[in-house]
Amino acid sequence: MIMSKKHFYSSGASIEYGTASGLFPVDELDATVLQHRDAHLALDAVDGDAVIVVSPTSLATGYALGGHPVTAIRVDSLSAEIKATLDAAIDDHIESFDLIQIGTWHHSSPNHSLAEFTDA
Repeated sequence: MIMSKKHFYSSGASIEYGTASGLFPVDELDATVLQHRDAHLALDAVDGDAVIVVSPTSLATGYALGGHPVTAIRVDSLSAEIKATLDAAIDDHIESFDLIQIGTWHHSSPNHSLAEFTDA
C-alpha cells in the first residue's frame, strides 16, 4: 500500500522519542494500538492536524523509529498518566488530537539495476 507522508509534514505536533517512552513497547500498551495496514487506514482517515508524530532525537532513535512498523495509537484510549506526560510536552491540549504515529511509511519504489548507471 502506498500512502502519502502528509502527517510528517503537517502533523499537529511532535513528541521526542524520549518523552514518548511511556508508549513503548507498544505491544504492552493498554490502549488501542493499530499497526501496519490498520494504522495506514486510520492515519489516512484523519487530517494531519489531528496527529502527533513521535520524532527521533538521535541517530539511534531514528534507526529505532525507522525500523518500527507504522503504528497509530488512539489518544482517547491512553491512560491518564501517559496523557499527562504527553500533554506537558506539546503546545496544544492532548485531547485535541486523535492519533499518535510511530514509525514511518514504507512505500514502493522502482528497482534499479546497476547497469542503468554505467552510461553515466
